[in-house]
Amino acid sequence: MHTYAKYKPYPTVKLDKREWADKTAAKAPVWVSTDLRDGNQALANPMGIEQKTAYFKALVEFGFKEIEIAYPSASQTEFDFCRKLIEEGLIPDDVTIGVLTPSIERHIVRSFEALKGAKHINMHLYNPTASNQREVVFKRSEEAIIALALEGVECIKKEAVKFDGKVVFEYSPESFSQTELSFALEVSNAVIEAYDPTDENPMILNLPNTLEACSANIYADRIEWMCKHIKNRENVVISVHPHNDRGCAVASAELAVLAGAQRVEGTILGNGERAGNVDLVTLAFNYYSGGIDPCLHIEKVDNILKRITSITGMQVGDRHPYVGSMIYTAFSGTHQDAIKKGMDHHRKEKNSIWEVPYLAIDPCDIGREYKDSIRINSQSGKGGVAYVLKEVYGIDIPQNIQARLAEEVKSISQKRGSEISSDEVLGIYEGMIRRNCNIKNIEI
Repeated sequence: MHTYAKYKPYPTVKLDKREWADKTAAKAPVWVSTDLRDGNQALANPMGIEQKTAYFKALVEFGFKEIEIAYPSASQTEFDFCRKLIEEGLIPDDVTIGVLTPSIERHIVRSFEALKGAKHINMHLYNPTASNQREVVFKRSEEAIIALALEGVECIKKEAVKFDGKVVFEYSPESFSQTELSFALEVSNAVIEAYDPTDENPMILNLPNTLEACSANIYADRIEWMCKHIKNRENVVISVHPHNDRGCAVASAELAVLAGAQRVEGTILGNGERAGNVDLVTLAFNYYSGGIDPCLHIEKVDNILKRITSITGMQVGDRHPYVGSMIYTAFSGTHQDAIKKGMDHHRKEKNSIWEVPYLAIDPCDIGREYKDSIRINSQSGKGGVAYVLKEVYGIDIPQNIQARLAEEVKSISQKRGSEISSDEVLGIYEGMIRRNCNIKNIEI
């Protein structure tokens, strides 16, 4: 049996004129961390109040201005965490905290109670909209789903009038990615019309890739189509919340921004349900490496990651983009030679623009050292060996012995079946000098 036959192609989107494909990123979107809500619920051992507090402080230090902190109506721990941040004055004036709530009155009221005393809040309302959820899980008609959303809008408007701080309203047609575009538009427009956002009081329409089931270009098409068809577009901030089930969340987010999204919700390292949410670290560095201000303190990334991994038990993969321990490392001889020559040229020319082969960004930007970019094993070449001795010990190896030294280093690594440390490379070089190796007049 061909098991693939039980799956159907994702529907494409008809656009009279597809505009996102001709656009280029000019600025970073607004970043929204959902680590403490969406990310936390996906941990094998969800964080307690003290852990969430330490994590919140790390997010603030990293530069996030919008942080979704909890689902306070779901548990007492979540509620108490909200109260702790507010009552202990831990929320900076320029940071907006948000909470998620279903379109149920008691949950909405409880959420406002959790945030009492906060200066700026984001009340994030959601309800299911996808056909399989409507028909199978909740057994409600399209009309009933719209009515449910509008009940939530009216309740939030009523509670917001009594709230002392500033309230920003956000609505998510949950599982937008599995919702027919025509119905996603219908329910979204009904919510927009009921909330009636203005220039002084805009709202957020979040269009999540809740289950990533289409290619990034189709998701971008869906976002552009919605941007062109929703009501009161000038007073609606379009947000996206991509998941990573196909491994394309970063691409989906970037293309969605080109398609009109102004805001991206995600997590550090992509933590989240199933394959995770979009990784905001990778996304921010993608903008940064293109010469765009990422609006996060990326120079602090290693420190921030050390803190949050110690809190959650998550790990940074060795090959994780931009921040993995091996991401700036080359073992291949051809790569090492290109990096060495590229670094020599960069220093000699004193270039203001970073253009070094195989290094997407300057490792120094995040506190990494150049000496870590080349490591030696049986795949290494003479350029790599020479680079290590130059970077670590300041020794310039004469051209006429580089190949001989590299062969000896490779031979030892091959016999041992492991990497050779820089100290060992130095020892091999010094041994060659002591034995003369038919080399005359060489000084260390």
